[in-house]
Amino acid sequence: MAHQSATAGYRLGLYEKAMPEIGWKAKLRMARDAGYDFVEISIDAGEERISRVYTDPAERKALADLCREQRMPIRTLNASALTKYALGDPDREISGRGLDIALHAVELADDLGIRLVMIPGYDVYFKPHSEETETLFLENIRILTDHAAEAGVQLGFETMENDFMNTVEKGMRCVERIRSPYLCLYPDIGNTTNACVKAGTDPIADLRLGAGSIAALHLKETCPGHFREIPYGTGHVDFPATIRTARELGVRRFVTEFWYKPGGETPKDVCKRFRALMDREYGAKD
Repeated sequence: MAHQSATAGYRLGLYEKAMPEIGWKAKLRMARDAGYDFVEISIDAGEERISRVYTDPAERKALADLCREQRMPIRTLNASALTKYALGDPDREISGRGLDIALHAVELADDLGIRLVMIPGYDVYFKPHSEETETLFLENIRILTDHAAEAGVQLGFETMENDFMNTVEKGMRCVERIRSPYLCLYPDIGNTTNACVKAGTDPIADLRLGAGSIAALHLKETCPGHFREIPYGTGHVDFPATIRTARELGVRRFVTEFWYKPGGETPKDVCKRFRALMDREYGAKD
């Protein structure tokens, strides 16, 4: 089911929320027709999306069959529900539900052939950070990593917009504490750019600190103090330098993270933009 970039040395994925709510068959076809290589499924905090991780074997088989029929695989999973149900929340009912969602997300990934499950780099989001929240977060990450290792599914921390894990450097501290080949980084270059610019540091130098532990990159545009729905080209992320550095670090999978907005850029427009950029940085020929 691989597409044109498979011969260019990289694969380009489309975030599910970049498409309207049109059903899986239409979404897969849209991603394929736009030229993407795979789709990233969203498990956000809405109960309808969370319910996906509890689907039965027949429903999972039907989706896997549909992916084969449409020649468009789902290869990454974004577990953003763990913002609301944070793994470090001191309310054990909340963090317990977060862990249950994450464990089932790994099982869904195993069944669908998903390679990488994104875990938000938050101990807590809606509550203050403390030693207790960090300790509980790491305890639950250890449980989750062991489960992922058993399934052979990779976990990747996404760098987020709060201070706990908003840079690759901070993400690596958590990766090194767990020390498992099944836990790595899946940075959001828009979020790290904002963090580094605010701190007066270099986002490209920060990216290099993840050498050997970066499984994929989220390509998202941001501007100072703003993290969502910034049109590509209107923010301050240096995509050419990011992609060039990622190539040097061995990164071969990318996802364009943007949100569907009527009248905005289409998946086809965004794919074309990044396909041309990455083909140039990866030395691919037309």
